[in-house]
Amino acid sequence: MSSRSRGTALLGLAGLGGLLLVIELLPRLGLVDDAYLPPTSEIAAALADELGTAAFWQAVGDTLTGWAIGLLIAVAAGVVVGIVVGAVPVLRAATASTIEFLRPIPSVALIPLAVLLYGTDLGSVLLLVVYASFWQVLVQVLYGVADVDPIADETARSFRFSGWARVRHVLWPTALPYVFTGIRLAASVALVLAVTAELVIGAPGLGKLIAVAQTSGAVPDMYALIAVTGLLGVAINLAARVFERRSLSWHQSVRGEVPA
Repeated sequence: MSSRSRGTALLGLAGLGGLLLVIELLPRLGLVDDAYLPPTSEIAAALADELGTAAFWQAVGDTLTGWAIGLLIAVAAGVVVGIVVGAVPVLRAATASTIEFLRPIPSVALIPLAVLLYGTDLGSVLLLVVYASFWQVLVQVLYGVADVDPIADETARSFRFSGWARVRHVLWPTALPYVFTGIRLAASVALVLAVTAELVIGAPGLGKLIAVAQTSGAVPDMYALIAVTGLLGVAINLAARVFERRSLSWHQSVRGEVPA
């Protein structure tokens, strides 16, 4: 790790420590009612208690299951559709308006449909997660396909590459960084929608535990569970970045980076 990266990490930890200190002091000094914002120490104690329960780990597993399955479906569909649509100009033109119409629709607007179709089962979570994540991947793949060097594409055509060979040797290497960007964005969005579905619909997972803690007045437990979802988001984002850099270590987009 470079000195600049270490400095950035230290500043980030200092900022987090400052936030935790503020949350500890606000209720202690009477500036905020601890019925609405408990001190950091109480939240930490509640988190320690949660970590010792089987229900907590079951909820984490349920949330990660919905996240992982939904993300996998969205990535597979987004890559396939993106390559097919992006590689065929007629399809790109024909679907452009449809994509721009469907993409801005919030996934939470589909909650009534999800409940109608699947109730509070995993299917409701997957419907929301897949819909939200699919567009993140699809748009990035379309950008990647559009970024293919026309000279390289014409060279492949002149050598009479088959359609599959063109995709494999010309289109895919160019689009791959965009694909990984889409996966990283989709991974974060998928977690948000998984927890939202559990919170609103009542599907099993961390979101449901947060709702139960809120309705039962267990405020420290509620904040502790919210903190867990935040930590999961950070872990997923960091893992996605590491996976992206290692998978693209051969690519110019990564090899060209010069450490500070």
